[in-house]
Amino acid sequence: MAQRSTSSARWLNRFAWFTAVATLLLICSGGMVTSKGVGLAVPDWPTTFGYNMFLFPVSKWIGGVLFEHTHRLIASAVGFLTIGLAIWLWRAEDRPAVRALGLLAVGGVILQGILGGLRVTMLKDQIGIVHACLAQAFLGLIVLIAIVTTNSWRSLAPDVDLRKTTPIKTLAIATTIAIYLQLALGATMRHQHKDLAILDFPTANSAWIPDTSAAALAKINAWRDARALSDVDAVQIWLQMAHRFLAVLIGVGVITFAARIRQVQNASRVPILSGLSVWWVVLFFLQFTLGAWTIWSNKAADIATAHVAVGAIMLSFGVSAWAICSRVLKPGNG
Repeated sequence: MAQRSTSSARWLNRFAWFTAVATLLLICSGGMVTSKGVGLAVPDWPTTFGYNMFLFPVSKWIGGVLFEHTHRLIASAVGFLTIGLAIWLWRAEDRPAVRALGLLAVGGVILQGILGGLRVTMLKDQIGIVHACLAQAFLGLIVLIAIVTTNSWRSLAPDVDLRKTTPIKTLAIATTIAIYLQLALGATMRHQHKDLAILDFPTANSAWIPDTSAAALAKINAWRDARALSDVDAVQIWLQMAHRFLAVLIGVGVITFAARIRQVQNASRVPILSGLSVWWVVLFFLQFTLGAWTIWSNKAADIATAHVAVGAIMLSFGVSAWAICSRVLKPGNG
């Protein structure tokens, strides 16, 4: 009986991770839709050109319709997976908090679907921004469910040196929040559906600190008009600068977290934190490179989408770091 219970718990955890991977794929699909500017390739919702979404002929999956319709199908699959996960948690889990996470995930995926539909029917970019931000938060929630359903979660023991490890937990939380804010900034810029406000990197309009005076903006926009690029204003330029500045702060947070883990953690205590912190640093440098490449390629759809995907994975690592640190610092193993 115990062996069957252990096997069931293992399969539940695998299903949770599968749902997390499907959610990441959904975020990538949404990123590609936004990057290619085909969010309204299918003008109706919840139908697709009048068809039941699931009966839309494959022969009509062409051009922008392919990306938008595929995004809807993946979103539907994630919705079904989330409902299945919540039911499984409710039947198999003895922890009320974990059950509640499953119900919260169902609420989140329903809200996400509604927002996606409203983005189509109401034609509001602001809804698209909220839709993108909620997608990242939803991924973090599914990753958290996957983490707390692992067999190793219950065996994590409290750290004996709370004075040294408490700042690490705070750093994990602060860095994760910064990553989420960074993703929100990125979503805001992407859903403006305009050309990049700054086309060079690491400089900004050939300067380290961009000039956004009226005269400078007039000169910049005259240069952009000659190249059939959309005009920019000071807000758009400083929004991109804020995105760059926050990237530096995130880098400091991730690297500091890894350094602190190496300083205070015994390898025999929670070795997963060591590996996680190293990969978090690797992901940051990959993300930084993709961010620069996005600018150099003038928002090439595949590069911009990869940038979104790695950002989502970095957020997942942040949630993981926060969860594990919180568990390690917990007085008991409940």
